[in-house]
Amino acid sequence: MMEIREYRSRDWPRIEAIHDAARRLELSLAGLEEAFLPLKVAAQREGLFNNALFVACLDKTPVGFAACTGDEIAWLYVDPAVHRRGIGRQLVLFALEHLSGAGEVSVEVLSGNVPARRFYEACGFRFYERLYGVMPGNERFRVAVDVLKTGIPAEKGGSRHD
Repeated sequence: MMEIREYRSRDWPRIEAIHDAARRLELSLAGLEEAFLPLKVAAQREGLFNNALFVACLDKTPVGFAACTGDEIAWLYVDPAVHRRGIGRQLVLFALEHLSGAGEVSVEVLSGNVPARRFYEACGFRFYERLYGVMPGNERFRVAVDVLKTGIPAEKGGSRHD
């Protein structure tokens, strides 16, 4: 049985393992393998705990997490061992409910990470814009990110995978 709840400090070892495995996969899809930072570094540099942090558990074991701030899903990672079981979708729905007063909600996906882009589009997000800059927390790497938002009509947003 899956449960989504607030983060507890005892969740740290599992979310650290989840992030590190999933982040490596995410970066490889975007051709940025060398930009990997473990969660123990990224959490501090990118302010993970400045967000509302939720954990998805299967049989009381954390298998994914999401962090929200303002009008953004800032972090969302699922253990690759349980991908394609609806856990990410449930985390997105939970986060959207948490952010229900925010109006449009955004998420950023590394350009080149087509599976993540398609996942968010299947959850109702639409392409809004592509931004170029440096990777937060690891600024020596230049990146392009696709910003996707909820509440954008299909004719204004697209589903370009360029």
